[in-house]
Amino acid sequence: MKVVEEELPGGITKVILEGRLDIEGAAAVDLRMNVLAGSRTSVLLDIQGVSFLASMGLRSLVIPARAIKSRGGRIVLFGPNELVGKVLKTSGVDTVIPVHHDLSSALAALQ
Repeated sequence: MKVVEEELPGGITKVILEGRLDIEGAAAVDLRMNVLAGSRTSVLLDIQGVSFLASMGLRSLVIPARAIKSRGGRIVLFGPNELVGKVLKTSGVDTVIPVHHDLSSALAALQ
């Protein structure tokens, strides 16, 4: 799992995830996501490059999202493919973390 961070205007941190968010992928992103959850208030998770999402991967997204929200911040998911989108919807994660399919609406949700 590859994790790349970018700072965008307006104090938004964009986190680009690429690869499989399975047990190994979750282990690779957990620490970084927890650090972000404790230090950022506007996070855009770009998951266009995530090819697979398992339950451990869901946990790696939901726990930091709840931490960010508890501190008054916002987090959104951007660009899931069809398979990943279906997992997000079936699991109900899309009710915890808003999912956007275009970048402009994702950024607007963080303003």
